[in-house]
Amino acid sequence: MNQIINMIMRQVMGRLINKGVSIGFDQASKLGKGRKSDGSRNTGGPDISAAENASRDKMGRDQGKRARDMMKNMRRLNKF
Repeated sequence: MNQIINMIMRQVMGRLINKGVSIGFDQASKLGKGRKSDGSRNTGGPDISAAENASRDKMGRDQGKRARDMMKNMRRLNKF
């Protein structure tokens, strides 16, 4: 009986942890998506050129893609 309870608890906890990690990575990958490319966002710092802003946007997209790919791999490895 104890083994059955442990098995069920392990599956439930694994799913909850995977779902939490998945939500966290999804939120982290959305951070760069709300940025405007016209430079109208006032950050209080010096103005940045369009090329620099474009490179920052590309880095943000690349980072989000890496995070999504890592999440896919984690889901594949942690299947029960």
